[in-house]
Amino acid sequence: MNDSRTNRGGVKSRWRLLLTVTLLAASWRAGAAPRLNVLFLAVDDMRPQLGCYGDPYAKSPNMDKLAASGVLFERAFCQQALCSPSRISLLSGRYPPTSGIYSIGPFLREHLPDVTTLPQHFRNHGYFARSLGKIYHVGIDDPASWSQPPWHSTKPRYGPAGTLLVEKRRQEIKASGKEIASKGPENPFYAGPAFEAPSVEDDDLLDGDTGREAVEALRQLAGRDQPFFLAVGFSNPHVPWVAPKKYWDLYRAEELRLPDNPYPPRNAPAFAAKSGDDFYWYGLVPKDRKITPDFGRQCLHGYLAAISYVDAQVGRILAELDRLQLRDRTVVVLWGDHGYYMGEHGWWGGKHNNYEGATRAPLLFSVPGLKTAGRHCRRLVEFVDIYPTLAEVCGLPKPAGAEGLSFKPLLEEPEREWDKPAFSWYPKGGRLGVAMRTDRYRYVEWLNKQGRAEERELYDHQTDPAENENLAVKPDALPVMEKLARQMEKFRAKTAASPTGAVAKEKAPGKPAASP
Repeated sequence: MNDSRTNRGGVKSRWRLLLTVTLLAASWRAGAAPRLNVLFLAVDDMRPQLGCYGDPYAKSPNMDKLAASGVLFERAFCQQALCSPSRISLLSGRYPPTSGIYSIGPFLREHLPDVTTLPQHFRNHGYFARSLGKIYHVGIDDPASWSQPPWHSTKPRYGPAGTLLVEKRRQEIKASGKEIASKGPENPFYAGPAFEAPSVEDDDLLDGDTGREAVEALRQLAGRDQPFFLAVGFSNPHVPWVAPKKYWDLYRAEELRLPDNPYPPRNAPAFAAKSGDDFYWYGLVPKDRKITPDFGRQCLHGYLAAISYVDAQVGRILAELDRLQLRDRTVVVLWGDHGYYMGEHGWWGGKHNNYEGATRAPLLFSVPGLKTAGRHCRRLVEFVDIYPTLAEVCGLPKPAGAEGLSFKPLLEEPEREWDKPAFSWYPKGGRLGVAMRTDRYRYVEWLNKQGRAEERELYDHQTDPAENENLAVKPDALPVMEKLARQMEKFRAKTAASPTGAVAKEKAPGKPAASP
């Protein structure tokens, strides 16, 4: 009898244990947090001229709201101030000396055939990866990165008047028997104006159509039984600054203030202290390059209208993310591919150099449940850091070969100690410029084909945040430069490729035929 009770008790105990394990497993499955989605928003040629960055003019309520839900990085730097090399560096997690790509034209896999890109890394770990609009570059994409072919709008960049001018130029070239150029100022695209305010609806132009498609893509992705990586790229505020008139009406040109340093950095090498030429290829822009204050304010008016147009598209995408109840499990990242000049140093509508205005770009990082939401981070971060950061935030393995450093600790503690400098490259004048930004200084070496520094630049952001004077010519700057040179050399020794590989590859900043 005792044996019987003992056996019954043992059976009951085993059943209770089995039931407990089963319930715990069911509870774990029910309560297990789903993997985070990623909404990856790219904005072309947008410098940190947003309300959340303290700009007194910009009307950017949706991007400001996004910043309030995450961490705003005040000092984020791209690796080259040119669309395609910057994007390739970010998406591959490699510095330009490693990829060997310093110009618009080469495909990523021509140089790094076996690289695993940022979206591909997510795809390899069960994500559905989609690309809409300009993520890599127009006509220079990477099919291996995506789960289905990239989508690009067929809507025009120009309004009706600008489109007619472009078509007129195209027909004139065709009638003359000449070949229609795909690059340079002879490309018919540049017959259009540098800015235009057409009376059209958002979806009648390229960026509004991209916003519409993104909303539809979110609805489709929400129905899939897997997490998603959705990349959405906008073409504004890359010149031409074309936005529906209602966005122009948000601003008054006469109230806009132009920069107070319309001159190149003093004592800088002449070949280095230049921006791009392509702005002057557009219609209406003075060919003598003399930009009057009135014309400059019209340009700034157009640039701000283009930012507000993009902001509205960001708003409609985020609103749909909320409506689908996906916000609490989606990481949202918004970035501009590099900086931009709107009159600073006398440079208009361009980038194409190694200075602060060209290399500093906006970066907003919103993570569900982030306790530091609404904070600003002043620590230096690089665009190559975005790849390992997103992987860590989403619980993916550390990407092999990526050269950046995850700044997830800064998302959790924006004011923590962080002494990593930021590096940028640009080939100019038969030399390769390598810029290092530290907390206080911007130090630049211009290397010849043998890797020797022929020219140097030094800017002290503590006393000269606008980089108006190169201090490298002053004898008392020598100790600082020697210290920074040693720091730069230590970094360069770690990169996978020769830092002089771009000197022979320098090209004019042309655009493919499908440009902007």
